[in-house]
Amino acid sequence: MTIDGLILGIIYFIAFFILFFVGKICYNLLHREFNLNIELVEKDNPAVSLAVTGYYAGLIIALGGALVGPSHGLLNDLMDLTRYGLLSIILLNLSTFICDWIILYQFKIKDELLRDRNQGTGAVLLGTSVASGFVIHGAVSGVGGGMDTAVVFWAMGQILLLAASKVYNFILPFDLHAEIEKDNVAAGVSFCGALIAMGTVVGLAAEGDFISWTENITTFVTYAITGLVSLPLIRMLTDALLMPGVKLSDEITGFRKDKSIETRGPNIGAAYIEAFSYIAGAFIIFWCI
Repeated sequence: MTIDGLILGIIYFIAFFILFFVGKICYNLLHREFNLNIELVEKDNPAVSLAVTGYYAGLIIALGGALVGPSHGLLNDLMDLTRYGLLSIILLNLSTFICDWIILYQFKIKDELLRDRNQGTGAVLLGTSVASGFVIHGAVSGVGGGMDTAVVFWAMGQILLLAASKVYNFILPFDLHAEIEKDNVAAGVSFCGALIAMGTVVGLAAEGDFISWTENITTFVTYAITGLVSLPLIRMLTDALLMPGVKLSDEITGFRKDKSIETRGPNIGAAYIEAFSYIAGAFIIFWCI
């Protein structure tokens, strides 16, 4: 790396950090129901910590889409980073609200985070933010498009992400909302991994240069649906290799196979394995398709 390249890298880093700080301020303004320092330092609230950490991670991923790509000169790069960075912040906050309203619609998220300190809810919020970050990253990256194409592919990606989460909830052998509401951290962690995997697949499908509406939308929908359909299969194969002979749904809920007698609490360790299986499956799909 040359001295000039190092200086440019420092300038981009400063601009990126400023945008991240703007995104943090926006989050604080939109979530005045709690003070982060009080919840983390004074109340030791791990649920809020998970939710906020997820937002920060999603923000980094989303802003990265505005930064990657070929350089068009320092001034043009900074202008593009500012425009698409601010757009990414807006879209991420919209995404988190939409996902919260639609995915966790059966209970009040504020009460689960602040009153119950429900880490399962916090894990799901982490997953929605990171998943949305990947969707936005794919929507704003690439050349040839503009603000309009970024918004369109974000909206399409958000619809696919929400639809996939609904299908996931439908095919589960247990009531996901009921498990999370009764503070089942394992259920939240497992769903978090599934959400991140879905967002990864959808975001990678949206990534690339814009050529035409017809070609890009066709490619996006084809790759996204193929990936999302393949994800459960990849997850099953990964689970079979990592935890053979174990039924993860029983481990997540803590019930025996007949669902009548609870033998122990939910197995959070198994939930970590399942979450990893989903995320690993998403990257396997990306490398293979």
